[in-house]
Amino acid sequence: MAKPRRAAPRPNNAPVRTVFVIGPDKRIKMTMAYPMTTGRNFDEVLRVLDSIQLTARHKVATPANWKQGGDVIITGAVSNEDAEKIFPGYKTVKPYLRTTAQPK
Repeated sequence: MAKPRRAAPRPNNAPVRTVFVIGPDKRIKMTMAYPMTTGRNFDEVLRVLDSIQLTARHKVATPANWKQGGDVIITGAVSNEDAEKIFPGYKTVKPYLRTTAQPK
C-alpha cells in the first residue's frame, strides 16, 4: 500500500519593502528590508542619512542609537596625535575607542 502524501507547503510569497540609499558616487550606502506588514521607520532613514553625511565629511563613526548632536567615535585611522589636533579634548574610553562631540 502506498503511503499517503502530504500536501506541499504553500510558499510565502508576501512582498518585502526595501529602502536603498545611494550616494553621489553611485554606490549603495544602505539597504533596509522589512515585511510588507511593517510600516517604514522614517526616523531611522533620516538618522542613517545624517550619519552617512557626517561620516563622509569627518573621520568619525556613529554608534548604535546615535542621534544628531550626540557624541561620535573617532575612527581607528586617526592617530592619537592627529585626534588631539582635529578633535581637541576627545575622551579615551578604551585604547581602541575614542569619543568626541559631533563635529560641526
